[in-house]
Amino acid sequence: MKLTVFGAARTVTGSMTLIEYGGKKLLLECGTFQGRREESYFTNLNFPFNPAEIDAMILSHAHIDHSGNIPNLVKQGFKGKIYATNATVDLADIMLRDSGHIQENDIKYLNKKRRKKNKPPLEPIYTQKDALAAMPHFRMVWYDVAFEPIPGIKARLVEAGHILGSAAIVLDYKNAAGEEKRLWYSGDIGRPDMPILRDPVLPSDANTLIMETTYGDKPHDSLYDAYDEFVDAINRTVSRGGKVIVPAFAVGRTQNLLYLLSDGIENGEIPDIPVIVDSPLAVNASDLYRKHTECFDDETWEFIAQHRMQGLDFHNILFTRSVDESKALNDWNEPMIIISASGMAESGRILHHLRNNIEDGRNTILIISWQAPYTLGRRLADQERRVRIFGEEFYRKAEVVTIGGLSAHAGQTGLLEYARASKDSLENLILVHGEEFAASAFMAKLDEEGGFPEPVYAEKGQTFNL
Repeated sequence: MKLTVFGAARTVTGSMTLIEYGGKKLLLECGTFQGRREESYFTNLNFPFNPAEIDAMILSHAHIDHSGNIPNLVKQGFKGKIYATNATVDLADIMLRDSGHIQENDIKYLNKKRRKKNKPPLEPIYTQKDALAAMPHFRMVWYDVAFEPIPGIKARLVEAGHILGSAAIVLDYKNAAGEEKRLWYSGDIGRPDMPILRDPVLPSDANTLIMETTYGDKPHDSLYDAYDEFVDAINRTVSRGGKVIVPAFAVGRTQNLLYLLSDGIENGEIPDIPVIVDSPLAVNASDLYRKHTECFDDETWEFIAQHRMQGLDFHNILFTRSVDESKALNDWNEPMIIISASGMAESGRILHHLRNNIEDGRNTILIISWQAPYTLGRRLADQERRVRIFGEEFYRKAEVVTIGGLSAHAGQTGLLEYARASKDSLENLILVHGEEFAASAFMAKLDEEGGFPEPVYAEKGQTFNL
């Protein structure tokens, strides 16, 4: 087996790994790289292989940095099947169409800048129509049910506990010597005891482990401590008469927040103020969370029974769909919580809410997820005072609060536990999906503990013969 890491190599976004085995090619993930617009455009436009030569693909979960370039893959000639869990297929349907819409809008912005430099215009990498054309390639598979994506490889998807439908990918195969081997690809590793989802399954008998290192540099605060910070930030803002603005991924983070907010309001820890989800994608994703109850953990079923809810039907949350409903929020002057996408504040309605609220010192911007370099979300997390939104400079007076403990990614302690689970059988440990400082800190921890094969922090295009 030959394995080549083409994405999320020495960075976090753009996950994409190619497996070559028995004359066939299997792609794990096909995500978009996120960063500066023009750099991202050309990185995502061109594949380092011929898409028409890929026989099959497996997708760990629907987040765009793992799935977002699938329509481009199909557009450029991929004809195979894409295997994913039932919930992931449903989420990919709405997320890829939304991504196509963003691609169409981003290219207008990019071309406006290119015209000023007398550069020729560019076409969108893909459109909403291209996203729709990709969906017939998807095949739903259940957790823990074996399937054969290419001859000679038996695959299974196991719970990753990151977002609805997320999975680690387990590949069993024979090496050149005829020995049974197991490759375990982590995808994004979730955290135990997070709201809604089952805990991640730890690797078992893995010979090669490819794992993420997003938070390899630090353990997370406990969920309980993070929740206290969350409640304090809201109460502090309400006491000032301000609004809490939360850039949140439409899938996963938004639903976790709704769970915590609903519980906190019911228990009297959070004031009963309006909570608005202003993101059509998040509204649609929340509908899918209500549909895919097979992914819920026992605590969520207890929560539903305790609050007499119909599924995850949060009765104290307002969902907005139309542009007019979104604009009307600007006229609301009382304290409220607005949750909107995108999670890195690079597109979507969150930009309008930030523009309208960033210069008011009563307000709080709540950062609850990892932010890619060069994004507005990273600039806010770095406490920059002057930021640009829609090309206009704003002086930030709003408080910025970053709460790492609400992340849906495992922290350093969880990552160590994940690697440790197959320590005795491990022959290869390949680290991806992490910035250099995070991966370096994680490798230092592995070295300190000892007993692991020497980890490799994969470079883009690096090949491993297994």
